[in-house]
Amino acid sequence: MSRTNFKELLEAGVHFGHLKKKWNPGMTPYVFMERNGIHIIDLNKTVSMLDEASAALKQIAKSGRSILFVATKKQAKNIVSECAGSLNMPYITERWPGGLLTNFATIRKSIKKMDTIDKMSADGTLATLSKRERLQISRTREKLDRNLGSIAKMNRMPSALFVVDIVKEHIAVAEATKLGIPIFAMADTNSDPAKVSFPIPSNDDSSKSISKIISIVTEAVKEGLSDREQANAEKAQAKLDKNAAEVKANEAKVEETKTEEKKVTKEK
Repeated sequence: MSRTNFKELLEAGVHFGHLKKKWNPGMTPYVFMERNGIHIIDLNKTVSMLDEASAALKQIAKSGRSILFVATKKQAKNIVSECAGSLNMPYITERWPGGLLTNFATIRKSIKKMDTIDKMSADGTLATLSKRERLQISRTREKLDRNLGSIAKMNRMPSALFVVDIVKEHIAVAEATKLGIPIFAMADTNSDPAKVSFPIPSNDDSSKSISKIISIVTEAVKEGLSDREQANAEKAQAKLDKNAAEVKANEAKVEETKTEEKKVTKEK
């Protein structure tokens, strides 16, 4: 059953591509027609590919793995940060930190630096420094938080990337590709869908279109997280039931032993 509504995509303007002159030949299979010099995306293809991407993202979330959301363009930043935040997933909405994936160990050092500053502030060490030193450390903390705050809890490499605008986020796409990390992405008519694992033909410039696609993806990830939570709860309950059964069996054995002992005592 499809989770994507064709009419809703149409109303959100997901079908509006770029000008014909900005067209990437790789998007040919997903272009329905040209109107007034603008390519129109085939929403039937969008529905199919968005459902496929959503199903895959749901499974990733269900398995307990993380998805890194990447969207630094103005129209997408707030939408992505809000949705990724609601999922407790890492996201990048400011400048992509070069080497985030290919040099993850170094990025982790910067995150640890943030933690160190926070500890200095909490234990009062920061207060013992001069005003100038405190100001420098404060500025460093603000810069680190601006660039890395949204991934501060990302202790391991993400299992997938969700990208808004393949062209703009080409560095993130290149790093993920180099490491074999699957990429899910909104692919407008000016992009090359072959560069990502799960392209979703769609308008990546309109905030309304971005919001619609992200909301569908978010719902799929939420379902995956919910399924995982339920599976964990059932697993925990099964363990409790097993322990209870073992306790009951042991109690029965104790009673049986007592009965046998009483029988032996009477016979004597």
